[in-house]
Amino acid sequence: MCAPTGASAPLLEVTDLSVTFPQRGGPDVNAVRGISYRVHKGEFLGIVGESGSGKSVSSLALMGLLPSSARVTGSIRFGGRSLLDLNDRQLSGIRGREISMIFQDPLSALTPVYTVGDQIAEALLLHDSALSKRAARARAVELLTVVGIPAPERRAKAFPHEFSGGMRQRAMIAMAIANDPQLIIADEPTTALDVTIQAQILEVLEKAKDLTGAAVVLITHDLGVVAGHADRIAVMYAGKLVENGTTAEVFAAPQMPYTIGLLRSVPNMQTAGTERLVPLEGRPPSLTALPAGCPFAARCPIAVAICHEREPGLLAHGLAVPDELTVTTVKTVTSVTAAPATSGPTTLDPDLADALGVEHVSACHRSDEIASGLLTRADIFPRPAPLAVQHRATASAAEPVLTVTDLVRHFPLTKGGVFSRQIGTVRAVDGVSFSIRAGQTLGLVGESGCGKSTTILEILEMTRPQGGRILIDGKDVAGLSRAELLRLRKDVQIVFQDPMAALDPRLPIGDIIGEPLTVHGVRPDERRARVAELLDLVGLDPQMADRYPHEFSGGQRQRIGIARALATNPRLVVLDEPVSALDVSIQAGVINLLEDLKEKLNLSYLFVAHDLAIVRQIADTVAVMYLGRIVEYGPVAEVFASPRHPYTQALISAAPIPDPVIERSRRRVLLEGDLPSPTEQIDGCNFRSRCPLYTLLAASDKALCETVDPVLEVHGAVETACHHVDRDPRTLSPRPELFTSREGESQ
Repeated sequence: MCAPTGASAPLLEVTDLSVTFPQRGGPDVNAVRGISYRVHKGEFLGIVGESGSGKSVSSLALMGLLPSSARVTGSIRFGGRSLLDLNDRQLSGIRGREISMIFQDPLSALTPVYTVGDQIAEALLLHDSALSKRAARARAVELLTVVGIPAPERRAKAFPHEFSGGMRQRAMIAMAIANDPQLIIADEPTTALDVTIQAQILEVLEKAKDLTGAAVVLITHDLGVVAGHADRIAVMYAGKLVENGTTAEVFAAPQMPYTIGLLRSVPNMQTAGTERLVPLEGRPPSLTALPAGCPFAARCPIAVAICHEREPGLLAHGLAVPDELTVTTVKTVTSVTAAPATSGPTTLDPDLADALGVEHVSACHRSDEIASGLLTRADIFPRPAPLAVQHRATASAAEPVLTVTDLVRHFPLTKGGVFSRQIGTVRAVDGVSFSIRAGQTLGLVGESGCGKSTTILEILEMTRPQGGRILIDGKDVAGLSRAELLRLRKDVQIVFQDPMAALDPRLPIGDIIGEPLTVHGVRPDERRARVAELLDLVGLDPQMADRYPHEFSGGQRQRIGIARALATNPRLVVLDEPVSALDVSIQAGVINLLEDLKEKLNLSYLFVAHDLAIVRQIADTVAVMYLGRIVEYGPVAEVFASPRHPYTQALISAAPIPDPVIERSRRRVLLEGDLPSPTEQIDGCNFRSRCPLYTLLAASDKALCETVDPVLEVHGAVETACHHVDRDPRTLSPRPELFTSREGESQ
C-alpha cells in the first residue's frame, strides 16, 4: 500500500499544473486546469474520468511529450527536480531511465521495422553507454521472460506485427522496466484487450512494480481495474481534479456527485441483472467555453445557486476535529497550530489536511452534506424504477425468432500473388448452434478472434451457409427468393459498435433514421411521422431530426443508431458491442434504453460483447465461444453463478468488479498464453493448451483431452463442452499461481 502522506518526501509532486492548447482563429482549449497531487515511492495511483477530462494530457506533460504549441504552467517536481525547467535533452536523460511510460496502443508505439528485442535493447543502450550490444540483447530476452512471453529467445527476433495485442503490451512493459525506473506511467494499458489478457497484463504490471520498486500512475476509465490495484484514486472532470483519496475511502464514501454518478453507473457483475443501472445524463462541457461556476453543475442533480456562480476548490470535508487548526506553508507544510475549539463538520485546505494526515479531498460546495450523510448516493442519483409494461407471455414451445444449427464458416489461407495456392484454413466458425425466442436476449461472449463477429455476419448476410442452417422466423434463408429475403430483412436489424462511424456525416439524422423505410417503399409523409415517433421512443427530441451526427454526444449517436434499427419494426436486433465505444457514464443510459425497448416492443436481441457485467445485466441466456465453437450455453444466471467450463471460469474471474474489498479478495483463474490461431489443426480439446484444469489431470485423463474433441452435453440447465465438467480445478492439487486472490494468497 501507499506510504502515508507526509511520512516522507513525495517522489512526484504536481502543483497547480495547467495545459492550454492555442487554437488558430478560435478560443484556447483548457485541457488541464490547475491540478495538484502527489505520488510517493512504491505507490499505485489511479487517475479516472470520462474521455476528454485531461487524464492523458496531464501524463504527457509529466513526460515532456506535449507538442511545442502547448502552454504548460505550474510545477512538476520529480525527485526534488523541477521537470518544467529542463530542456528536451535533459528530459531525454530521465525518460525511459527514471520515468517510463506504457502507451495505450502498443502497435503504434512500437517501431514496425525493428525487432522487439532490438527495441528493448535500444532502451538499455541509450541510458548505459558501458553496456555492450550483446549484453543488451541478452537483457532484452531476460525482460521478455520476466513479463511472461513464451520462447523469449525466438520472440526477441520477431517484429511487432507478429505479436498478439497482449504480447505487444507485455513487450511495452518489458521496455518500460528495462532501466528500473522510479515511476511508471501507464496510459490506458488494457483498454483494447480482452478481459483474460487484461488480467494477465495487470498482474505483469504489479510484478514489474514489485521488481523495480517503482511507483505507478495508471490512467484508466475502468473503475474495476482501479478497485483491484490502486492504492489511491484521483477523479478528473473537465480538466480538474474533483476528488482524491485512498481507493477504499473513495469507493466506500465518495463526496463529489460526479464520482458518485460514475460509481453508480458502472455495472457490477455480482449484482447485474437484479436492478437497473443508474445513468449519468448529459455530457462534459466544452474545454473551449467552460461555464461559470462548477463545470459539473449542468449535470448535477443537487446543484444550487452557488454551483453556477463559483467553482469549488479541492478541500477536505466533513471532519469532526475538536480544535480549529491553522497552518503556515512555504511550498510545504512547516507548522500546525491550534486555535479555539469548534464543533461540527470542518472544511480544510489541502496543505492543512495533508499535515493532519487527511487523505480524502473533494471539490463540491455540498460535500459536507454528502460526507455527513444528509445527502445519500440514492438521493443524488436515484435508481430508475423498472418499466411498467404488460409482460407478454411467451410459450416455451413457441417458434424461435432465430435458430442456428451447426453453422460453419471457413476461409482459405492462401500464399502467392498471381499463382496463389491454399496453404491452410481459417476455421472462424466451426459448428455453432443456438436459438433465440421472442422477447429473449442471447449474449454471445468470448475473446477477440473467437468467431463472434463472423457468426453475426453470417446471420445478417442471409445466404446459404457453408455448413449448417440458419432459420429466421422458421424460414430457412438458404431457400428464399430475392423478394422473400428483402421482406425478411425488415425483421432483422443491427446496431453497430461505433456510432460515429455507422452514421453518414453528410445526412441529417432524420434522413439516416428514415433510410430503411425508403428502401422498403414507405411514403415520405409516413416516413417523417415514423422518424419523429422513433426519436421520441429513444429519448430524443423529434425537433432534432434536422441536425447532423457531429452535433450529438456519443450516447445520443448510439440512440440514433438504435432508432434506425427499429425503423422497420424488426423482431430481432443484433447488437454488436453497442456500448464498448462509450464512456461508462453513458453506457448505463443506453443499456436501460435497450431493456425498456425490449419490454415495450417484445424484441429479441443477439447481444455480442466482451464486457461480462453488461452481458449479465441484459441477457437471458449466454453462449461462450472459443475458437469458433460454443463451449458453454445456458441461462445467464446459472452460467455466471456456477460456471462449469474452465474457460468460462477464467472469463468470469478475470472481469474486474468495482469494489475494492471484493476485487482484492476474490479468487482468480488465470489463463496462460494467448488465443491460438484459428488456422491451427488441434486434435482433441482446442482449449487444453491454456486450460488450468488440464495441467492438474492424471495422464489417462489428459489423453482423453488430447484425442477426443468434447461436444456440448447437458449438465442441469446448462450445456458444456468439457470432458471433466464435474472436476473443479480449484479443488484438485492446485498450482497456487493459477488460483489466487489479488494479494497472491491461495484461497
